[in-house]
Amino acid sequence: MNKLEEARGIINQVDAEMIALFKKRMEAVKMVAKYKLENNMPVLDSSREKDIKKKNLDILSNEELEKYYLEFFDGVLRSSKDFQYDIIEEYHKRK
Repeated sequence: MNKLEEARGIINQVDAEMIALFKKRMEAVKMVAKYKLENNMPVLDSSREKDIKKKNLDILSNEELEKYYLEFFDGVLRSSKDFQYDIIEEYHKRK
């Protein structure tokens, strides 16, 4: 196996782990959406997002990767909010 094949194997393994974690995260997002719906709270919580980003960048502790992590995590947050909006919208349609 050459270095490229080795690197791609690692990427494939990490992708599979990320999918499992994504599913787990989105189940928690569903719980958050239901809580917000029951308590008439907005989906967007800017201060929470800011806090999460700061905490995660501290954990990352790699300046070279910060920009790319923030791009990645902004996508995660966008998907999480979109999922919450969809759950809340579906609830209102059923009423």
